Amino acid sequence: MNFYDFNAKDIDGKEINMSNYKGKVILVVNTASKCGFTPQYADLEKLHKEFNESGLEILGFPCNQFLEQEPGNNKEVKSFCEINYGVTFKLFEKIDVRGLTAHPIFKFLCEKEKFKGFDLTKPNGKLLNSILNEKFPEYLIDDSIKWNFTKFLIDREGNVAGRFEPTVDPLDMVENIKKLL
Repeated sequence: MNFYDFNAKDIDGKEINMSNYKGKVILVVNTASKCGFTPQYADLEKLHKEFNESGLEILGFPCNQFLEQEPGNNKEVKSFCEINYGVTFKLFEKIDVRGLTAHPIFKFLCEKEKFKGFDLTKPNGKLLNSILNEKFPEYLIDDSIKWNFTKFLIDREGNVAGRFEPTVDPLDMVENIKKLL
């Protein structure tokens, strides 16, 4: 089983088979509009503009599971992303990314690429780790998504090639992306 075996509805409600992205390098991101990491939309869009013609597809999956930081409906999310960040990469409908109700895509991604911790040498890594330890210690127990803007890199064959936690800026992933393109 690989990434191409899954489907999801895009932000406009159209069912999309991930096999549509065969032969592409894919970056899957769970997103939110009211999160401290929301400005990552700008860098995700930069990556999209720079590498889309070379075969990179960015797929954004809005999620409201983390402190309700994605409260809007799909239409509001789409409008927010377009107006505030000029997002042109593919957005999907709001889903859950952790727990029993997690979308199958995110269950698969977390099974294939385990949580390796946050980079505690970075201030945002220390801060997120501290917040989760204090307020949501259960989030740190397994390999599930820990917070908004967790990123998974998929190679051209549909295999998970890397997991990048929210504290990793999208532009810090350029070398990883180039290796797969």
